[in-house]
Amino acid sequence: MVIFTGSGQHSAVNTGQYDYDGWMPNTPTSLQLPPPTTKGTTSEATMLNTLPDINTTVQGMAIVWLLSKPSSDFVPLGQFPEEHFSEENPWELIKDFQGELEVLTTIISVRNSKLEIPYTYMDPALIENSVAI
Repeated sequence: MVIFTGSGQHSAVNTGQYDYDGWMPNTPTSLQLPPPTTKGTTSEATMLNTLPDINTTVQGMAIVWLLSKPSSDFVPLGQFPEEHFSEENPWELIKDFQGELEVLTTIISVRNSKLEIPYTYMDPALIENSVAI
């Protein structure tokens, strides 16, 4: 559970932020007027006056873009650049784990090849080994 929370769940929540939030009406960083309280009473002019100005929008988009991009020292899930074990048993467990992740990547790749918009946020090959911001 700890490994999943610090890797897979974080990837699922964090990686797609810009994909969704990059279009400002999905998640405006501020509102200039209160949101409407009655359906069907909003006009285009009201919406444009309610949404944030360009500078606020650009700053918000820049933040989610930075949070969504892979870190410069990206290490994929299941890869360990530092060797902490010398015994054979931990190495076998790590190899098994890496093999399971490769199978999952293959399954996800096959499934995504049939999708108009692939879902890559849970592909082990694209998940950071730990929370990296």
